Amino acid sequence: MAEINLLRYYPRAKRKMGKPRSLDPANREAALKFGAEYFDGTREQGYGGYRYDGRWVPVARDIVEHFGLKPGDRVLDVGCAKGFLMKDLMAVCPGLQIYGLDISEYALRHCEAEVAGRVVRGTADRLPFADGCFEAVLCINVIHNLDRNRCIAALREIERLAPSRGYVQVDAYHTEAEREIFLGWVLTAVTFLKPEKWRALFAEAGYKGDYYWTILEADPAWNDFNACDPASANH
Repeated sequence: MAEINLLRYYPRAKRKMGKPRSLDPANREAALKFGAEYFDGTREQGYGGYRYDGRWVPVARDIVEHFGLKPGDRVLDVGCAKGFLMKDLMAVCPGLQIYGLDISEYALRHCEAEVAGRVVRGTADRLPFADGCFEAVLCINVIHNLDRNRCIAALREIERLAPSRGYVQVDAYHTEAEREIFLGWVLTAVTFLKPEKWRALFAEAGYKGDYYWTILEADPAWNDFNACDPASANH
């Protein structure tokens, strides 16, 4: 396993809210449906409009380089949403065989045209694919939406499909101040741990792939929340 930030070029997102959105039960209830409200509703209940803008292109380049991907290789994006990263991986590496899975029927119905027919509905802890059939499995800001036991199951599934060639990014925090900011912002996460606890969980699951963290911090200049890393996916 290696700690590596494959999302280093993803834009930093400033989160300006009048009040912590996750403290309103209605916001969390709407978000957990992973439907229109979450993807294309208000910012209080999700993305506030999840539209393709090309921001995943440099991330896709880093992923292709990191895994040494080439045309014909098979890659799975677990939690693919509308397929933005899938689309950019196909553009960066023509001939790449990219597939996606997401829990959201809404997101899959509104996926990018380029990935239609390559996406299926499902959950991270029960991946409907054969052992070792992918050169890489990506799972960015997804498994923390599951409870601890299902997190372990999801990590084992990723390892099963692409032994030692997974990439997982999860919600984490270092300090209690970061944890409080996290609790005020994130709508869907169930399991959120300090990095050392996540590493222990990875080891318990037998996960041998790479990983990184999504950590929120206060931005005094804006007096709101600021993401060190892209915390928006599946939040």
